[in-house]
Amino acid sequence: MKVNVFSTKEVQDLLQAASNLDGQVGNDRTKQIIHRLLSDLFKAIDELDITPEEIWKGVNYVNQLGKDGEAALLAAGLGLEKYLDIRMDAADREADIHGGTPRTIEGPLYYAGAPVRAGASRIDLDPDDDAGPLVIRGTIRGPDGKPVAGALVECWHANSKGFYSHFDPTGAQSEFNLRGAVRTGADGHYEFRTLMPVGYGCPPHGATQQLLTALGRHGNRPAHVHFFVTSDKTRKLTTQINIEGDPLIWDDFAYATREDLVPPVVEKRGGTALGMKADAYKEIVFDIALTPLVGGKDNQLVNRARAAAAA
Repeated sequence: MKVNVFSTKEVQDLLQAASNLDGQVGNDRTKQIIHRLLSDLFKAIDELDITPEEIWKGVNYVNQLGKDGEAALLAAGLGLEKYLDIRMDAADREADIHGGTPRTIEGPLYYAGAPVRAGASRIDLDPDDDAGPLVIRGTIRGPDGKPVAGALVECWHANSKGFYSHFDPTGAQSEFNLRGAVRTGADGHYEFRTLMPVGYGCPPHGATQQLLTALGRHGNRPAHVHFFVTSDKTRKLTTQINIEGDPLIWDDFAYATREDLVPPVVEKRGGTALGMKADAYKEIVFDIALTPLVGGKDNQLVNRARAAAAA
């Protein structure tokens, strides 16, 4: 027999008490959010007739998710991070901000503290027999279309096994392998000399893949390269490019692919002169357009927990 108790005074009083909504101490914004989230959860329990066994299975799942350290990974896989981008896109349209390189999700695998070079940086610190050389280069331009001097361009990506340095379960990579940062000069140019990445999959026995499997979904991403771009007079850009030709480009479990973020991959020669592992290499030109501050402020800065090298 289906039971509906959400609207009763007993349950509404419980929600008020649990969130301390009318209390004189505590954080008002936290109270507001918890009251709403608890209300939505309680209402869903009524409407879907969620059983106690299902509730405790969910609680145990949250425990396992934390133990695996995969909450940020699940946020990407369930579309939460993409939803935040959709909201920011809508806010830009409301503010009449157009153009600029499209944003897309940050993902959970950034690691702060990569060495900063002037203009160009070689970031393949470890040998990788299964990955060919790659140059990613481009020009950073501001809202006026002019090159931006002094922009900080950060780049990070996986190796040929789909692992990121600092998060590699094999422990095989050096610190800041396939991670780098460059400061642009007057020409706005940046360049990363690296190796071709591949996509990755969620840990097969982790909590994220467990839930995705229950949903009948895979947990794989196409090959991609992440970027942060910041400068004093523009908003921070968080974006990534996909590697052209990857079969998962339009089937990314994290929903990060966007039309303008799949630049061509071109065959080139002359890698030896650039200090690369072979003379033949692939090149991606990815020019980046930044957007203006809003009321003199960068409203794209997101404060979230990120891994970083010890000071």
